[in-house]
Amino acid sequence: MRRVRSLRTNSRAGRGRRATAAAVGVLAVATLTAGCRAEPVGAAEPPTPPDPSVAAAGPTDDARPGGAPASASLPASTSPSASAAPTETADPRPSPQPETLMSVGDRSKRVRELQARLRQIGHFNRAPTGYYGTATVASVQSFQGKRGLSRTGRTDTVTWERLLAMTRKPTAQELSPPAGEPAARPDARCMTGRVLCISKNSRTLSWMIDGRVVSSMDVRFGSQYTPTREGTFSVYWKSRHHVSTLYDSPMPYAMFFSGGQAVHYSSDFAARGYGGASHGCVNVRDEGKIASLFAQVKNGDKVVIYW
Repeated sequence: MRRVRSLRTNSRAGRGRRATAAAVGVLAVATLTAGCRAEPVGAAEPPTPPDPSVAAAGPTDDARPGGAPASASLPASTSPSASAAPTETADPRPSPQPETLMSVGDRSKRVRELQARLRQIGHFNRAPTGYYGTATVASVQSFQGKRGLSRTGRTDTVTWERLLAMTRKPTAQELSPPAGEPAARPDARCMTGRVLCISKNSRTLSWMIDGRVVSSMDVRFGSQYTPTREGTFSVYWKSRHHVSTLYDSPMPYAMFFSGGQAVHYSSDFAARGYGGASHGCVNVRDEGKIASLFAQVKNGDKVVIYW
């Protein structure tokens, strides 16, 4: 009887062990199908994966010379943005503009020197007058353009210094050259007394005393619509700072000889040369010469205009 009971007990125990084994098998299959990794009992804890935020905190060792860790070269409080090189800022102060020394309307010895120096290097094709007119503006612009400077037509410090470096000090003859055209042979009426002997052919005025030429200068005359009268006249009125009442234009150093016609200085003649004409007067373009002439001529002196 005891044997039977023992067999029954052993049979039940075997069935229990088989049931337990079957349950373990089912659990293993369920674990594999769920994607989990089965770890053996008592196995060591798996290594903790690196924290991405810590890994991205700085470059790897091989990014620095010598393999030194990033933390060894940068203080803990230093951020990447703080280590960047500072950006240069533009100087807010504007560059100083060159000073203008000479410009349109100026009349001086310095302007005459400017013209003589420009003439030395082929930028001024007439005798210096000392007056800063349109011809001088065009000459300065030509010079500035050739040298890569702003073509303002004004003579500023940069333009003047460049011109001085390229030229020499003008001689007295370069500053006041002889008349552009040789004076014509004097008319017979000019050979006696004090005479303003004016030739339309040579476009010259010769100041003569008793047949001797004291000085000569370039002149221009009226157009075909306002011609300069020819003949023998005399100076009847002198006006140092005269302004035309008919044309409202300045006529400095005016010496009237026939109605409203006079010998006088013309800034337009100085600026444009023979490209223009007067309204009948005899224009002189060299202010220095006519100033000297004005001081010598007296009322009653003869004026002879001829071809």
